[in-house]
Amino acid sequence: MKSFLVSVSLSFALMFAFAYSASAQERATNEARVSPNASVSQTIGTTQVTITYGRPSVKGRQVFGGLEPYGSVWRTGANEATTITFSDDVLIEGEPLQAGTYGLFTVPGEDEWVVIFNNVPNQWGAFDYDSSEDALRVKVSPEEAHHIEQLMFYFEDVTSDSGTAVVHWSTIKVPFTIESAS
Repeated sequence: MKSFLVSVSLSFALMFAFAYSASAQERATNEARVSPNASVSQTIGTTQVTITYGRPSVKGRQVFGGLEPYGSVWRTGANEATTITFSDDVLIEGEPLQAGTYGLFTVPGEDEWVVIFNNVPNQWGAFDYDSSEDALRVKVSPEEAHHIEQLMFYFEDVTSDSGTAVVHWSTIKVPFTIESAS
């Protein structure tokens, strides 16, 4: 009986250690990061939209076409892949997307960006990105904007049934429309 209790106690201790280790690696840790974590939420109609991401800094670097090459998949932030969650079905640039949480990736281009909603939200960067897991890809146009040192997501032009999500870093902002599907 004593050995059974020791075995059970050891099992619980190992489960706790693994659970603690896994939670320490989640985006919401208490450790400071060079590229701090951030999230932004907006209600569009009755749909809650939440974007969670890491905020890299420009630090005097050429960002697009340099640090983030044109034509390559980017995690659209730092550290873990950026995620976007929709509480209800939506239309992105007029295309349907089901409620859920997605990895939000982009492919920067000088005149056109591809915004990607991937079915695998929890991944580190874009190292294991697999295009066969894409739920939706839309093309949008980047815009010149004032300089922002740290990457930022925000919402513009929010109405009772639509809004524009914007990724803004350095002197480029990339908007994409979100509409309530109901």
